[in-house]
Amino acid sequence: MDAPTEKFVALEADETTSMRGCGLANLTWVGVDKEELRQRLMMPEYIRLAMRDCIKRKDTTAIPDHLLLPGGAVADMAPHAPMVVFINPKSGGRHGPVLKERLQQLMSEEQVFDLTEVKPNEFVRYGLACLEKVAGEGDECAKECRARLRVMVAGGDGTVGWVLGCLGELNKDGTLPIPPVGVIPLGTGNDLSRSFGWGGSFPFAWRIAVKRTLHRASMGPVARLDSWKILVSMPSGEVVNPPYSLKPAAENELDQGLDVGVDAPLVAKSYEGVFYNYLSIGMDAQVAYGFHHLRNTKPYLAQGPISNKLIYSGFSCTQGWFCTPFARDPGLRGLRNILKIHIKKVYCSEWEEIAVPKNVRSVVALNLESYGSGSHPWGNLKPEYLEKRGFVEAHCDDGLIEIFAFKHGWHASFVMTELISAKHIAQAAAVRFELRGGDWKDAFLQMDGEPWKQPMSTDYSTFVEIKKVPFQSLMINGV
Repeated sequence: MDAPTEKFVALEADETTSMRGCGLANLTWVGVDKEELRQRLMMPEYIRLAMRDCIKRKDTTAIPDHLLLPGGAVADMAPHAPMVVFINPKSGGRHGPVLKERLQQLMSEEQVFDLTEVKPNEFVRYGLACLEKVAGEGDECAKECRARLRVMVAGGDGTVGWVLGCLGELNKDGTLPIPPVGVIPLGTGNDLSRSFGWGGSFPFAWRIAVKRTLHRASMGPVARLDSWKILVSMPSGEVVNPPYSLKPAAENELDQGLDVGVDAPLVAKSYEGVFYNYLSIGMDAQVAYGFHHLRNTKPYLAQGPISNKLIYSGFSCTQGWFCTPFARDPGLRGLRNILKIHIKKVYCSEWEEIAVPKNVRSVVALNLESYGSGSHPWGNLKPEYLEKRGFVEAHCDDGLIEIFAFKHGWHASFVMTELISAKHIAQAAAVRFELRGGDWKDAFLQMDGEPWKQPMSTDYSTFVEIKKVPFQSLMINGV
C-alpha cells in the first residue's frame, strides 16, 4: 500500500527561522514523506550488512555468501541517492545521541556511522572497498550504489575536514568517483557549512529539520572545494607539539625553486597536513593556543558557549591583542620582525617576495569565503580595486588562496563585523612563510582552528609552505 504523502504547506515564521539556521531558507514547503525519503536513501539490506561486516572484521577479501544475493542484483534496486552519515554523538550537546537515533530511523542503522566506533578511514578502506568488490563481481545494484553514493557529516568543520581528507585518499589510487559531502552543522564556527549553504547551526526544531536536510542532501548540486597541503620544516631538535592534523613527513619536500641558502639547516624535521579553511600566524593563534590549553587542563572552566567566549575575550586582553602598545615590549611588535613571505602567482613558476605590512600582528591565508563563524574578512572588493591590485574575485575553487593581515584586536573586531576589510597582502597559488627567531622565541600558528606553539631558532629559519592539493574535494550545496 502506498505511503501517505504529506501536503505542501506554507512555512510559519518560526519554521522559516529554523530553516535558515539549517541553510534551507529557499525552501517554501515542509512536506517530506518519511517512507519516500527512506526509499530514496536506503541501500538494499544485503549491501548494508555486507559493508558493516567488512568494516567490523576489517577485511574485504572474503564476504560471507549468506550476505550476498546469488547472481547479484539489477540496477533498478539501487536507491536514487544512497547515503551514509558520520556523526559524533558527543556533538550537539544533549541532542547528539537522539539525533543519531533519528538518523537511523530515517535511513537505516547500518548507514549511520558513530565516529567513536567507526572512523572515516575505516569506512573508506573496508566499507567502500566491499561495495566495489561486490560491484566488480557483476552486481549492478552495488555498482549503481557506489556511483551515486553521497556522504553527510554531523559535526563541526574539523569533523568535516577529517572525512574529506579520508575520501581524498581515493584520488591517489584512482578509485573514482569520490562521494560528495554535505553537512549537518553541530560545531562552533561551521565555516565550511556556511560556505556551502548548510547554515551556521542546526535549528532547535531539529527533528523536522533532519528530514528536510536529508531530502535536500539527496538532491543538492555538487560543488568543488580546493584543499591546501602544508609542510612545516624546522631545525632538527626543536621540540614541537603539533595538532593531530599535522603528521611527521617522510621527507623535507620544500620547493627547490626558491633557494633558502644558509638559513636552512642541513638536518631538518618536517610535518605535513591539509587544511580547507585557513592557516594563521601571530597573535590570534596565540590567543587560541592559550584558550585551548586552559580548556584542556581545566575543562570545568569552559563548559558552554558563553563561558568560552568570556574566557577567550580574557585571553585576548591579557595577552596584548587589544591593549598593549607595540613599543613597550619587543615581543609584541609586528610580525615583520620575524616573518618573510614569498608567493607564487597563478601560471607563474617563480617565487616573489611580498613585503610584510608594518605593525601587523596576525597574518591569515584563507581559502573559504567564511571565516571566524561567518565573517568575510577579504571583503567584496570592487572591480576597480581588484584590477589595480592584480586580484580576481575570490572563490573556494579557484586555485588561489587569499593572504591578509590584522593590525591588532580592535582592527580584527571591525573586520569581523564587516565594517572594514582586512589588510590585503596577496592572492597566490603557493605561499612560503619563513620564521626566524629574534625578540620572539616562539611563534604561534593555527590551522582550521587547531593552534600550536612553534619554536624558532635564531640561527636557522623555520619554513611553512602551502601548496594546492592537485585534486579538489566535492561538496553538496545546501541551497
